[in-house]
Amino acid sequence: MSPAEIKIARKPLEDFAMTVFTRLGMAPEDAAKVASVLVWANLRGVDSHGVQLIPWYVEAVEIGHMKVKPDIKIVKETPAAIFIDADHAFGAVVTIYAMKKVMEKAKQAGIGWAFIRKHNHQGAMGYYPLIAAEQGMAGLAYLGGNTTTAPFGARFPGIANSPIAISVPAKRHRPLLLDMALSQAAGAKLILAKEKGIPIPEGWALDKEGKPTTDPSKAAVLTPVGGAKGSGLSIMIECLTSVLVGFPKVEPVVTMKEPPFGLGSPAGNPARIRQHLQNSTVIAIDISQFTDLESYKEHIDNLIDGIKALPKAEGFTEIFVPGEPEWRTMDERLKNGIPMPEKTYQNLKKVAERFGLPL
Repeated sequence: MSPAEIKIARKPLEDFAMTVFTRLGMAPEDAAKVASVLVWANLRGVDSHGVQLIPWYVEAVEIGHMKVKPDIKIVKETPAAIFIDADHAFGAVVTIYAMKKVMEKAKQAGIGWAFIRKHNHQGAMGYYPLIAAEQGMAGLAYLGGNTTTAPFGARFPGIANSPIAISVPAKRHRPLLLDMALSQAAGAKLILAKEKGIPIPEGWALDKEGKPTTDPSKAAVLTPVGGAKGSGLSIMIECLTSVLVGFPKVEPVVTMKEPPFGLGSPAGNPARIRQHLQNSTVIAIDISQFTDLESYKEHIDNLIDGIKALPKAEGFTEIFVPGEPEWRTMDERLKNGIPMPEKTYQNLKKVAERFGLPL
């Protein structure tokens, strides 16, 4: 069987990822969190944010820009809010910590709100609000990131693609889960397309000259989703994350004090890894303090059923709600395994050999 045909079950893939991170010096409980977030993305078909990131994470740790033992500190705290300095932590580690903190606050104040400063890559953002939804709360997470995207009307990377994720619980159905970037596609999806040797759709990216391209190896700038709407929302998220915590990401670039982050894997380029420090916000709402929780879940079920029963537009056989395609992919991959592209397999094989691990 060629590597391109290999499918790997969830548990051995999580075990492999966890072992790699513990070999780097990370505490087992933290390594398990990072492994869970990465493999969760693969299970849902978001392979761009899955285990293909492991080689990058390893290199970032070894040059000192991602910390396996960060000094995570609470800078400020109020009854409903908390401000956390992540000290270059893995995004998964500090964001799970923050979500649990805001859920505790929501139980007391109705809502919990956390600002996180200076963390590294978080993986798929949807993982974090889903933690709240699975406990009967509404969850929200959004990111003030690096400049990879051209503002509407520009050809220079002057805004972040600012992922945003929202999840709410249902009763008969699985939680609704919206997880989207404010660029036409996340930068990691271009990396995955390059590894697979396939073109990217028109409209996803511009080359270094600011011209549209379908070649992932030439892509230099992402384009905003929804034109001015996605561009404007990204700017406002920057104001409510990075600027608010005193670590602006966009201003230094658009004022030409720092170079843009650009696209592609930062591995092998320490400066770009250093720039990958980000800021984010996570929020939890205790639904039960505002309305009956079971009634709320029933309304969400009715909403889902009603939308799916609407007359279908020409060319459509089904209407999907947020998260539904990914839940179906997860069911299939839990049963049949996670497909591994050959390039990803070879990159993980190098990591395995380096640490003396089986793959």
